[in-house]
Amino acid sequence: MADFKRGIKAGLAVAGVYLVISVILAAIGREFWYPFNFIYAAGLRISPGLMDSPFVIYSILSYIIRGIVFGAVFAALYDFLPGTASVVKGVVLSLFLWIVAVIQVIYTTPGWPWHANGFSGSGTYYSGNLSLSSVGLTLAGIISAVAFGALVGLIWNRLRAKKVTEARKGSATLLVSFIQGGVLWVLGAVAFFIGVVIRGAPAIEPGPFWWYSVLYTASAFLGLVGWVLALAAWRKTKSDESGLKFGVAGGIMMALTGHMLLPGLLAIIGGVFSRRKPASESSTAEIEQ
Repeated sequence: MADFKRGIKAGLAVAGVYLVISVILAAIGREFWYPFNFIYAAGLRISPGLMDSPFVIYSILSYIIRGIVFGAVFAALYDFLPGTASVVKGVVLSLFLWIVAVIQVIYTTPGWPWHANGFSGSGTYYSGNLSLSSVGLTLAGIISAVAFGALVGLIWNRLRAKKVTEARKGSATLLVSFIQGGVLWVLGAVAFFIGVVIRGAPAIEPGPFWWYSVLYTASAFLGLVGWVLALAAWRKTKSDESGLKFGVAGGIMMALTGHMLLPGLLAIIGGVFSRRKPASESSTAEIEQ
């Protein structure tokens, strides 16, 4: 299995660096609001005037979640990422996650790019904030994502690797997909239950946000089926069997919901790689990286 502890430590360390920088910038630039548009797009989330509000708690939690997700995915995909250096692998992963976040924003935002002036903050928990209405702000997000991945790879090299048991290829990726998919499904299902069951709102509301309602409804039902299939795929790899069919089928179902796009893609990737038999040697060969 992957060295998740090492990856999560690296991700949290970089998330902590970003948090400290954002606090410093917010404290220094209280009287200059405009530059914070660029800083916000770069993933440095705390803004002037919000330092004493619940937004601070939300920002801290978003950094922690981002570090955990990035670190876990980095550890799971480490052997599959192109490049020989950990820094290069981190940059490749960060760009991949940034592209996934862009796709998720466009797919889940009704009427993009005309809605909300072309700005959307979706997908922030694994790739920073996204602003697709301005080339400058978009570049800020890309640069921030690249820096995040490079730093994770650098810290990964500094952390001591542990000996891990070799498992069928793709097993660790399916495990991350299962865990993250479960968390996202619970959040979506809770929102669906509160809105539809408790408040009596229609599952699919007419109007400009009808597509968003469709996706949340799909997350509550179709996403659950995909999540169960991802679990079945992972259990097959635990028995040294291929999880290709269940992984790809479950991944497609989760990805179609939009809100579960990342775990869906991970399930597909893990399912495809699970066709391969594990190598006989230990997976600690990356210690020298």
